[in-house]
Amino acid sequence: MDLTTTIELPAHNRPDDPPDTVPVAPGLSIFDPVFLGIDEFGQAVYLPMIYRNILIGGEPGAGKSSLLNTIVGHAALCPDVRLCLLDGKQVELGLWKDAADVFVGPDIDHAIRTLRRVQRVMDNRYSFLLSRRRRKIGPNDLFGQILVACDEIAYFSATAGDEKTQKLFAALLRDIVARGRAVGIIVAAATQRPSSDIIPTSLRDLFAWRFAGRCTTDVSSDIVLGHGWAARGFSSNSVDPNNQGAGFLIAEGGIPALVKAAYMTDADIIRVADYATWTRRRSGLVAPADLRTAA
Repeated sequence: MDLTTTIELPAHNRPDDPPDTVPVAPGLSIFDPVFLGIDEFGQAVYLPMIYRNILIGGEPGAGKSSLLNTIVGHAALCPDVRLCLLDGKQVELGLWKDAADVFVGPDIDHAIRTLRRVQRVMDNRYSFLLSRRRRKIGPNDLFGQILVACDEIAYFSATAGDEKTQKLFAALLRDIVARGRAVGIIVAAATQRPSSDIIPTSLRDLFAWRFAGRCTTDVSSDIVLGHGWAARGFSSNSVDPNNQGAGFLIAEGGIPALVKAAYMTDADIIRVADYATWTRRRSGLVAPADLRTAA
């Protein structure tokens, strides 16, 4: 099959809507590596996300949301993934709302209820694995994977609500990051406040992948990548402020690598999101927005 084949989307009602076509591959799976961007030598960088989580940090305008949208975009085109999106600003991940099972805006109570639901699913899946004498799920299991994408951890863990609800949110997120990988629950979280009160070491070290976009200090860079990397010459403080999307990527036990994350314009996101929503509705993965609202 020609990988550049263009599939027709259902017609839009407004003349100013984006084109009704989107180039797609024969099919994607979350078990396929996610295209992240390019490295400093111009080589493509692919990120295996299954059984892993990713933390994205950097100052405002560093390109965090762009990288997060790339990951969500891949997952949205995967029929084996359910989307659970949390976005305190609403607009960073809002274009994927219709393709998601749940979308949480600036409502910490809704965020806590959602994470508790994910936690319950996680516990049920572990009970299933125990009954089948297995240790992790695979690509042929009946239930699919779940991507929990959170844009701006700080909003839910340090701004919205009171101290009690903030700590509860942080504890739930930490539990899902710590235990979710083996049962196909992937967390991709971003913050523009990479400080120790927002990302404690106990949480940071649970993320297999960590991406540090441009940070204002070496300390902030180390909070994302890990202690001591700035002193060894790997600091995102050295990234040009005008080079949005560039930063250091590190894996568990690895060495930071300078990469340039792929960028999707709003028009790109709308085209992919519309196609993902259409395919998910046809396959029954998500209900129409009005039915979900009524429920």
